[in-house]
Amino acid sequence: MGSHNDTGSWGEEKAATFLLEKGYEVLEKNYRYKHMEIDLIAQYKKMLVFVEVKTRSGSAFGMPEEFVNYTKSRLIMKAAEHYIFDKNWLYDVRFDIVSILILPNGNVDIRHIEDAFS
Repeated sequence: MGSHNDTGSWGEEKAATFLLEKGYEVLEKNYRYKHMEIDLIAQYKKMLVFVEVKTRSGSAFGMPEEFVNYTKSRLIMKAAEHYIFDKNWLYDVRFDIVSILILPNGNVDIRHIEDAFS
């Protein structure tokens, strides 16, 4: 496994912990439907939240959240649709991004972008 995969896995764990601390319940990690994947699925009150996590070790090429493009968001929505029907979810849903930037000094900047796909 490449170091970028290690960074991604590390970031997903950081994001899950971050959401737990904000009162979210993490229901799924790396949910797969066909060739699509959702990094985290969480519940906050009666809201089902599908989360794309982007982790970068620098911002030279842009902020982490800028790497979630139209195609990626559509794939996440398609996988989410399957999950919603599979679980018979009857309440609201939202699509978020958790952006994790590892700063040169080793500190971490975490940004939670709610309703990122609208």
